[in-house]
Amino acid sequence: MKHLAAIAVMTIALIPSIAMASGQELCIGHRVEVGRDGRMLGHLPYGQANQPELVTMPSRFSLGTPCRLRPEAAADLSRMLTDATSAGLGGQIKAISCYRTVARQRSVFCGQIGPGKRCKNPAERARYVGPPGYSEHATGYALDFGARPSGGCVDLEACFANTRAGRWLLTHASNYGFELSFPAGNAQGVTWEPWHWRWVGTSPTAPGAGPARAIFARARTAYPARPMQVDAPAITAPEMPAAVPPSEAPLPR
Repeated sequence: MKHLAAIAVMTIALIPSIAMASGQELCIGHRVEVGRDGRMLGHLPYGQANQPELVTMPSRFSLGTPCRLRPEAAADLSRMLTDATSAGLGGQIKAISCYRTVARQRSVFCGQIGPGKRCKNPAERARYVGPPGYSEHATGYALDFGARPSGGCVDLEACFANTRAGRWLLTHASNYGFELSFPAGNAQGVTWEPWHWRWVGTSPTAPGAGPARAIFARARTAYPARPMQVDAPAITAPEMPAAVPPSEAPLPR
């Protein structure tokens, strides 16, 4: 009986280790559990778009890797860029990153975790970047904007909201079917990202809007964007953020 009792105690002690072992190795040396709600480190799961169905935006729009998106998103983006040029912002709104494969996302996410890197662990990294398989970029509907000239603002920083390009997007992007995925203070626990936008169409009946809205249905319901694409005859300009919330300022990537 004493031996049985000892085995029972050892088994109970091992339960946390067994549970940890059941997680997946997100990055080398870092195992992460998927939450009961299906999220990983606050991020929702997303599948990868069929790459042959994507279209490439003009090279002058991209700051690095060519920007590839779903055709419907690319069409509204082109229309938005044309109107931005008419408003005096010709060439100022750029793309830093658009479609990313899950494999590429793993490299982006894990590449800055560890000794001497920008983040100590996946939980810290997830405040600023979605884990592989949990990033909107894989859908082909999301992209990160940049500004040129940058006005001294480093790319992928909250100060983007104060650039001419950032201010114009916060006021007008919803008119072209785009909405801000991670507003300040969002319930997902992701830092405020005024540069990251997803396309859902200007209305539920717009070409391609149905599939896009189905993909982002949970995010839009449980963690609404701000500004968010609204289905109304008239869209009022959203209130501009007064300043960059210090607690929301992201780490450099």
